[in-house]
Amino acid sequence: MSYDLMVFAPEACPAKKRGPFLDWYEAQTEWAEGHSYDDPAVGTPALRAFYKALAVDFPPLKDDGDDRDGGTDYTIGKSLIYITFDWDKVDEAHAAVFRLAGQHGLGFFDASSDLAETWLPDGKGGLYIAHSD
Repeated sequence: MSYDLMVFAPEACPAKKRGPFLDWYEAQTEWAEGHSYDDPAVGTPALRAFYKALAVDFPPLKDDGDDRDGGTDYTIGKSLIYITFDWDKVDEAHAAVFRLAGQHGLGFFDASSDLAETWLPDGKGGLYIAHSD
């Protein structure tokens, strides 16, 4: 089992309404964009900058896909990055992703939370909660 977070380009989804956001999320996680999901170049400039910053402290899994190497699994779409961490990194991962999402003007979705909390950029380098259960 893993701890999963997602950042997203807020302009790409109906983030302000819970139902439409969750429908968008489910459609995105079908991974049907027709490209490799391990290339940061497919994402928006903000997603690429976010990835570059986060990968310093949370390097991606090695190319062999061996998740025992302690790396972080990044699934990168055109308007989102889905990030999978080991459970022993929950606190530091959540803090880093939340902070960097705000800095880069991205939305934040805690996919592992029972509350399914979604946060949006506040325009001041931070985030505000859009909806939770």
